Amino acid sequence: MNQDLLVRLFRSIEGDQSEDIVLVAQQIILDETQKGHTKLANRLKEILQKNISTYSSFRGELKSLLPSGVSIPKDKRHNIPLATLIERESLRHYMVLPQETELKIQRIEKEFVAKDRLGHYGLKPKQKILLYGAPGCGKSMAAERIAWTVGLPFLKVRFEAVISSYLGESASNLKSLFESIASFPCVLLLDEFDFIAKARSATGQDVGEMHRLVNLLLNLLEDYNAPGILIATTNFEGIIDHALFRRFDEIIEMPKPSSEQVLKILQQTLSSVPLARNIQWKQIVDALKGTSAATVVKIATDASKLAIIEGEKEVKHNHLELSLKENALLIDK
Repeated sequence: MNQDLLVRLFRSIEGDQSEDIVLVAQQIILDETQKGHTKLANRLKEILQKNISTYSSFRGELKSLLPSGVSIPKDKRHNIPLATLIERESLRHYMVLPQETELKIQRIEKEFVAKDRLGHYGLKPKQKILLYGAPGCGKSMAAERIAWTVGLPFLKVRFEAVISSYLGESASNLKSLFESIASFPCVLLLDEFDFIAKARSATGQDVGEMHRLVNLLLNLLEDYNAPGILIATTNFEGIIDHALFRRFDEIIEMPKPSSEQVLKILQQTLSSVPLARNIQWKQIVDALKGTSAATVVKIATDASKLAIIEGEKEVKHNHLELSLKENALLIDK
């Protein structure tokens, strides 16, 4: 194996000192040293030690957030965690939404905070939420916001780890993940879960395995009674099995922003830089009608960077116009 491949391989290794993959890596370093490749061996050793240190630090932070006895399960074949913990400081929580959507999300947050009072009357907060809408309209961000507002740890399912090409392993991974959070208060995000929850009537080579996964997901959603909140998102409402829809306590559409909301998003994104008085906001907003919130943010961010790299002291109208031209493919018309 050449040096570049070894370096790339070592950069992908993570784990503690006792894990097999780390022990194998240490043996490779020893072999390279014995061959007289001391420079390469030292580089590989440095990479490995850094990865071990980073992994140990992550595990320490994880233990401080996860209660004793709770751990994120891994894919047994590749040793990949089935979910990723996103720290509170990294959660996005400022959103510009239509009033109807804002009130629905607030209702979820308020019900969870008041769960003890609701329980006194035999009532439960909404815990199983489905968010749907076009890409870039804030579905994942809304899930992060809910976690941030109610103060719960945020776990995002890694479907690339859950879904396996080996028969039966995908279902086993999914079941293991749900079992691990059965008594752990958290927000669990199944982002773009139509990846496995497509309609059972769909055609394709994965129909048999996906059929079993959808049936398992139906049962897991039906039985979900963990002390947290489960949020699923999808870009494609039409391809989700209708039996799955009935398992959710609340289904919320995340629409594309209106002209008024586009203006608010633009100005909020540009709030950290000075703005010229010559900006014709109506012209910019009109050009962004029908686009996603993510596209609006990108237009504003790119305009800011254009002004800065040109040495300008403020963002001008021409910066926004140029940003619109550069991102023309993202703008729906």
